[in-house]
Amino acid sequence: MSLIKTDPELQIMAEAARILAEIMKKVQKAARSGVKTKDLDKLAESLILSSGAIPCFKGYEGFPNSLCASLNSVVVHGLPSERILKAGDLLSLDLGLCYQGFHADMARSQVIGRSNKLQRRLIKATKQALEAAIKNAKPGNHIGDLEWSIQNRAESFGFNVVRQLCGHGIGKKLHEQPQILNFGKSGTGQEIKPGMVFCIEPMLTVGHWQLQLAKDGYGYQTQDDSLSCHFEDMVAITKKGGIVLTR
Repeated sequence: MSLIKTDPELQIMAEAARILAEIMKKVQKAARSGVKTKDLDKLAESLILSSGAIPCFKGYEGFPNSLCASLNSVVVHGLPSERILKAGDLLSLDLGLCYQGFHADMARSQVIGRSNKLQRRLIKATKQALEAAIKNAKPGNHIGDLEWSIQNRAESFGFNVVRQLCGHGIGKKLHEQPQILNFGKSGTGQEIKPGMVFCIEPMLTVGHWQLQLAKDGYGYQTQDDSLSCHFEDMVAITKKGGIVLTR
């Protein structure tokens, strides 16, 4: 079962998410041609620490950095490195922090410099998949409604959804129940109730959805080396519906 948060806990989580969203904006702005991904990691960690929070990715299951920086065919968990960003790269940034004992987690994707038609279409599809799921994140619906929304919107664009990774509940732990897949059937799964908080994170690929471990030992990339995209928002469920905390 998903852990139901109290009103005071939700207030802390909302503040954690607000802090994270502001930091993400600054990291995105710094992501430009000629910048190393490890420098984005240093910036993110510095901003998190100066905000009074701590980076929750660093050390999690052995991950050595505060920021995940995934490029092109790497969907998630890419390791920041000496790799210099160049025009045309599709960069996915995933960042998390812990504030007053509660976690916040989000992801954004962007193209460095000028994007091409395929990149713009993939980003549009991923954003729309996220919005469709958020729209269905309300009491009385089921987790399967979110999962179906993501899959349906992605496939309407002709793209595939990643099936080996998923969204998740969040709170005192980074990953809590329920799991939120990127594919599913409406009306199935756990019922959504007020007090739940979870991260919805559509991951789309241009080619096949099957993944393999990247050369850095942490990232997951498409087996066919096709382009990928990842967006993630943290949503709190109230009696009136879902509220996106990471915006």
